[in-house]
Amino acid sequence: MSGARDLTGYGRRPPELRWPNGAGLALNFVLNVEEGSEYSIGDGDGKSEGALLEVRAPRVPAGARDLAAESMYEYGQRVGFWRLHELFNSRGLPLTIFAAALSLERAPEVAAAIADTDWDICAHGWRWVEHYHLDPDTEREHIARAHDSITRTVGRAPRGWYSRYAPSLQTRQLVVAHGGYFYDSDAYNDDLPYWTEVDGKRHLVVPYSMVTNDAKFLSGDVFGARDYAGFLIDSFDVLLAESQRVPRIMSVGLHSRIIGHPGRLAGLMRFMDHVAGQPGVWVAGREAIAAHWADRTAAGAAA
Repeated sequence: MSGARDLTGYGRRPPELRWPNGAGLALNFVLNVEEGSEYSIGDGDGKSEGALLEVRAPRVPAGARDLAAESMYEYGQRVGFWRLHELFNSRGLPLTIFAAALSLERAPEVAAAIADTDWDICAHGWRWVEHYHLDPDTEREHIARAHDSITRTVGRAPRGWYSRYAPSLQTRQLVVAHGGYFYDSDAYNDDLPYWTEVDGKRHLVVPYSMVTNDAKFLSGDVFGARDYAGFLIDSFDVLLAESQRVPRIMSVGLHSRIIGHPGRLAGLMRFMDHVAGQPGVWVAGREAIAAHWADRTAAGAAA
């Protein structure tokens, strides 16, 4: 990740590829598990977490412990996760876990519940911190610790990597050098996976999305469940129509402490109702999407 940009991508020549059973659209639900690994005074960060809170801006003075922020995050592990766990299991839908490793270390019952499913795991850092603030040696350590920790707590290794918000200039190189990751999702620039070359090796990128993300509730872009459901449904319908001609992916990003509140969960349930039974859709984990793409593009040849 030298900083060189690609503004072309597939352009007007997207790959001629179908998902399993001839589907044109791959739909992926992602649950970000971050609670307990965010910035905190107790972990020596010198500050409390100030992002993705139920208030527009932190109210506790900088450098002081924000007990309200901590409590809002705790809701995700104590209540929200279990609400989502029940929802996805009851509907038989696959889910990808973007796991900050320390979050699972500190919530062993959550880790055990994930271990009992077939949900795929993508490492979301050892802690939920921005990697562009880390020096290369520290970042290398975090990438390795995340892999080892998740493998230990869940019993299977994470196959993907996703940084908090944005990678550093060296993140992708360090992820590839580690050798334990199959893909990364540190990109928002496409509706399809694509191959890159890192130190002479082919590396797969499965882009993520901030657009169809429940963080919109806390940014103020949406407030009500009906607005959220409507936006997801509109996005889905357009992508599904496009996917009759070209393959597409839709990523729906979720957080236990956000969508796990009942008034918001109703919007996700409406979207699930809309999707259910639709032809031409493959609801899949991110690892399965990556594996299918790799297999259909000559196991590493550029599409």
